Amino acid sequence: MMSLVYQNLISNAIKYSSKKEAPSIHIGSQQVNGEVVYFVKDNGAGFDMNFYEKLFGVFQRLHSESEFEGTGIGLATVNRIVQRHGGRIWAEGKIDEGSVFYFTLGN
Repeated sequence: MMSLVYQNLISNAIKYSSKKEAPSIHIGSQQVNGEVVYFVKDNGAGFDMNFYEKLFGVFQRLHSESEFEGTGIGLATVNRIVQRHGGRIWAEGKIDEGSVFYFTLGN
């Protein structure tokens, strides 16, 4: 299941940064308050934080299908997998500057 999490997050990073002249994607982890936080960061299309609540919903898209292909279930799937592993997921984004998706896993 964790490979599906990374597959979705990395494919989204590739998709949403594909229109950039110099796309950049970083995958990593860091210790924060004794907890391992994993992340996938890109410099792509980003998103408006005002619509954050829709980000992990089924069939919720923040970009039109004419801009970027997709079904609108990838992040909802990622969210469910992370939660089933006792973790949490969140994101930060800025339009045209990219986004970062973070997640943790339970012990």
